[in-house]
Amino acid sequence: MVVFYPYLVYKGIQHDEVWIAPLIIISFYFYQGFKECKSKKGLIKFAFASALLTCLFFFQALTAKLMPILVQLILLHFFGKTLLKAHSPSLIERFVRLEFEEFPDGVAEYCRQLTIMWTAFFAFNVITCIALTLWAPASWWAIFTGVGMWAGTGILMVGEYICRPFLFPDLEIPDVKSSAKNMIINGRKVWEDTHNS
Repeated sequence: MVVFYPYLVYKGIQHDEVWIAPLIIISFYFYQGFKECKSKKGLIKFAFASALLTCLFFFQALTAKLMPILVQLILLHFFGKTLLKAHSPSLIERFVRLEFEEFPDGVAEYCRQLTIMWTAFFAFNVITCIALTLWAPASWWAIFTGVGMWAGTGILMVGEYICRPFLFPDLEIPDVKSSAKNMIINGRKVWEDTHNS
């Protein structure tokens, strides 16, 4: 759904049915809110979904285009939040520690620099999405959110993976499959720890 969302919004704008794609997302948050209704998190999700539904009722196209901005803002928040405390591990360091209990000098600083890079990338995406939402044709918005952001993410990830062995030749680097598996299994815990810190 996330990958095809910009395309669905673009086609919705063309056929005057732009409300369909965001309504799917809103329905998911309503479901999560009801499912966790006894917790603070559930109430927040329910309130968030209610606010989006209200916006969708009055501003369909604008609300539909805001969804990728909200996702990028959430990522910006979680990455940037770990940079605020000087001696606190950055978000990427927290993920790296899933694979290495101890690592050589310089890796923690490198992880911090990577976290800064990703934070800047998400900030760039937010600014660009806002500009395209307000002043550009829907096709430009769809191309950037549906292709450009994903391409940028892929380029940064592949580029970093290629550079890593040259920067840390003595570090035994797990293959991509192992790293991805480890992030999927333990990533939620890191995400929740970051949210609660």
